[in-house]
Amino acid sequence: MSENKTVLVTGGSRGIGREVAMKYAENGYDVIINYVSDKTDVESLSKEFEEKGISSLLVKADVSKIEEVEELVKKAIEKFGKIDVLVNNAGITKDNLLIRMSEEEFDKVIDINLKGTFLVTKAVSKYMMKKRQGSIINLSSVVGVTGNAGQSNYSASKSGIIGFTKSIAKELASRNIRANVVAPGFIETDMTEVLSDTIKDAINNQIPMKKMGTAREVAELTYFLGADNSSYITGQVINVDGGMVM
Repeated sequence: MSENKTVLVTGGSRGIGREVAMKYAENGYDVIINYVSDKTDVESLSKEFEEKGISSLLVKADVSKIEEVEELVKKAIEKFGKIDVLVNNAGITKDNLLIRMSEEEFDKVIDINLKGTFLVTKAVSKYMMKKRQGSIINLSSVVGVTGNAGQSNYSASKSGIIGFTKSIAKELASRNIRANVVAPGFIETDMTEVLSDTIKDAINNQIPMKKMGTAREVAELTYFLGADNSSYITGQVINVDGGMVM
């Protein structure tokens, strides 16, 4: 059993999740990565960890299914004995206008983004409560604060994460467990990479800093909220958005 601190990152095989996992690993944490289907990304990440001598565990699990979540957490505890930091990053989008949105599109986004955050947090918090320490960081979005046309399901899930996090922050504070929200704005990812320059320019013009953020910039804040330097911060929502929401 390692003496290092341990972090569990859901949806950690690519994008923001991958950068978060790498940031913690660079600072000496053992890393548990949850993924659903990105086998190629997971294998390359596993190799990267191996080359850097980082102790890791990669577990396939659907965070919206309680049996798979419990198995994920069980494997993490069996290998490392504890989970010091939880980063709920797993999320999906199924955008559509309200009038066209199907019940399935609504349910799937709520199940993964909001219910998944609930299930993983509940499973992990039991062990944090026994240790009387821990930090939970939930990934929301600026659209969870402002709303966004065509994303009523996604905005609802991300807004729900904010309310959920504030509530558990109050419940768990006496056990020395902190819970905070990171709300990214427009971030450079695989999804934004394929956009035309015209669309990218239109997006950048909405941002006071006139540029999109990077996954690394989100990871820096996420790491800070998990580390001891933020030991008196809980129940907060911090935007990483270049000033979009003020």
